Amino acid sequence: QVIPDWKAQEWNPEKPESYVGIFHFQFWRFGQWLDVVIDDRLPTLHNQLIYCHSNSRNEFWCALVEKAYAKLSGCYEALDGGNTADALVDFTGGVSEPIDLTEGDYIADEAKRNLLFERVLKVHNRGGLISCSIKVSKADMEARLGCGLVKGHAYAVTDVRKVRLGHGLLSFFKSEKLDMIRMRNPWGEREWNGPWSDTSEEWQKVSKSEREKMGMTVEDDGEFWMTFEDFCKYFTDIIKCRLINTSYLSIHKTWEEAVLHGAWTRNNDPLKNRCGGCINHKDTFLQNPQYVFDVKKAEDEVLISIQQKPKRTSRKEGKGENLAIGFDIHKVELNRNYRMHTLQQKVASSIYINSRSVFLRTDLKEGRYVIIPTTFDPGHVGEFLLRIFTDVPSDCRELTLDEPPHTCWSGMCGYPQVVSQIHVLAAAGLKNQDSQGGADPYVIIKCEGQKVRSPVKKNTVSPEFDVKGLFYRKKPGQPIIVQIWNHNLISDEFLGQVVLTGDPSDRQTVHTLHLQDKGNKRSNDLSGTIAVRLLSSNILTNV
Repeated sequence: QVIPDWKAQEWNPEKPESYVGIFHFQFWRFGQWLDVVIDDRLPTLHNQLIYCHSNSRNEFWCALVEKAYAKLSGCYEALDGGNTADALVDFTGGVSEPIDLTEGDYIADEAKRNLLFERVLKVHNRGGLISCSIKVSKADMEARLGCGLVKGHAYAVTDVRKVRLGHGLLSFFKSEKLDMIRMRNPWGEREWNGPWSDTSEEWQKVSKSEREKMGMTVEDDGEFWMTFEDFCKYFTDIIKCRLINTSYLSIHKTWEEAVLHGAWTRNNDPLKNRCGGCINHKDTFLQNPQYVFDVKKAEDEVLISIQQKPKRTSRKEGKGENLAIGFDIHKVELNRNYRMHTLQQKVASSIYINSRSVFLRTDLKEGRYVIIPTTFDPGHVGEFLLRIFTDVPSDCRELTLDEPPHTCWSGMCGYPQVVSQIHVLAAAGLKNQDSQGGADPYVIIKCEGQKVRSPVKKNTVSPEFDVKGLFYRKKPGQPIIVQIWNHNLISDEFLGQVVLTGDPSDRQTVHTLHLQDKGNKRSNDLSGTIAVRLLSSNILTNV
């Protein structure tokens, strides 16, 4: 993708007249592949390439790619000390996940380390790019450690595998494997000299065929193997760049992608302002763009990436300073279609960093969620790109309206006078519905012809629903009905209901009510109670 039609651009000694000294490259920026055109003039000193060069003197692709990327960034100087995670995204169109190995304490926590290895292995096997480094200060930049590693270098991970130990049939029956990772120093020299380095005695534990399969060589070429445990001990950062598979014709997991462009904009009207800063600024936090999406499985792995539009002040200065950005995820009502005006349960949040991209991988339960991308401080403006990857379509969209709009029908059909939020917390003591003494209950919240249905809670008579519904009510006198049903294969069974008034003057925070029968039998108590929190307001932008 980066070098389109590379064979057509390659020098052909049989057709020298076809060479015109122009090269095309493509880089992924802000949701699209940008075409960058350069000539073949490369910077040299004493007849030697100054910057990136190949070991082969007549191969120039890497120097040409570097020149094209420098043009995209503004100048060569803009590439000095650049962000590896951003570069990986630019070259692949994937999403980068930086991981701090020191904060994660992967050395002490073996289970956590093993899980990280499995994820790194999966990214590598599916064609992703991986980079790692050792944190450095200006004083010890490119300092070489006693183990041979160099601080501040962006090492490329070239292989990840479970290595079989032993020789002959014993290795198959014993089935002892070691988690290992191979890296390459960008200098093409200076290698790790600890266990499993090129000449270490540990390689005697591995059969010759296994070594050949691993591509093991004894050369000072900058490439070396380490155990993953030693890797976590010496390296401080790893960046996984996933190539997200969205093709339905694949044997690997297929992701559903939602891509939305947005912006932080400034306005004096609080309802129109869209640059409220992070959650530390509680008065303005909800004055940010808001995006709603659904998780439709009982639990789903969700990948979220936000990328701010690159700033470039001038050709000489190269790229401008990035804003510190991040995002929070809040669980909201199952039927919310308008912007949040009060804080709701926060279920996940990213780090805040002045990087071009911020990434989060999280597991979410079935329900509706709102993502709020923000700058760290209020008042900063800029554009951003939001990407969400889920297992099934998430129906992600921006919430732009604060309340139901006035239409030509509002005069005849009425306009909402009250907004009510119903939060069904839990139930207890429900009637047993099967021989095992359990039930599969779910909740339905009804109001003025609308209804919200919760996911089914399996095999319990004391379910914790934690489900919300939001209703804009044209007839505040009509009740809100909360029903509990038992899910059956053929026909669901009614377990009881409660009737609520939703009066804005009712300030009681939580109602614990006995379940009742429907219709004229409403006074008869049924087995079980339900805990409900009700919030109503005459001001539609209060919830």
